[in-house]
Amino acid sequence: MRFAVALRAVALVLLLGFTWLLANSMLGGDGNSLIRMLFSGGQEEPTPEPRPRKYKCGLSAPCPPKHLAFRLTSGAANVIGPKICLEDKILVSSAKNNVGRGLNVALVNGVNGDLLEVKAFDMWAGEVSELLKFLRPLHEGTLVFVASFDDPATKLNDEARRLFEELGSTAAKELSFRDSWVFVGAKGIENKSPFEQRMKNSKGSNKYEGWPESLEMDGCIPLRAPLET
Repeated sequence: MRFAVALRAVALVLLLGFTWLLANSMLGGDGNSLIRMLFSGGQEEPTPEPRPRKYKCGLSAPCPPKHLAFRLTSGAANVIGPKICLEDKILVSSAKNNVGRGLNVALVNGVNGDLLEVKAFDMWAGEVSELLKFLRPLHEGTLVFVASFDDPATKLNDEARRLFEELGSTAAKELSFRDSWVFVGAKGIENKSPFEQRMKNSKGSNKYEGWPESLEMDGCIPLRAPLET
């Protein structure tokens, strides 16, 4: 008998509750909030902060039309390799097994954004002649993405530095042993590139023992109009 009375009481409470929810919903109230409060001891759960939206290559805002989104990250000491991202595609990274000590360079078609070639040049134990052969024949409008790893400069000679200057670099002429460097330039650029960062190797300010901190740079690069024939 007592069980039947208790059961009817529970049923009555549920009926009243659902009736109230229905009426509240019809009048524009937030029934979901009430349910959450009932099951959380009467305290409404705080609304979670919306996560900031990320765009191509992790940019905080989308690039304008006819622009390429990119992000460059230099290597950290001689342990973590560099990374080059373009239009949400990873061109260079340790995961792709295509990084190397020295200068990691990706060539991109400046008209359509297609990847042309990726290569690493060892500037500690390698030969600068390989880098010169790579840079000399670049076609007008070719985009050049560079991210350093470990030592980018020991084997650089005057011609190699001049070639980077012609691509828009202002830091190449002073680049030194174990500096961190990220750079985007272009063959035939008229002014200096706005996309370049350098962190000097300095014992007093180095983040790692013997190396400065890694650099990260991102942005939007305008595509070049096709050359008239």
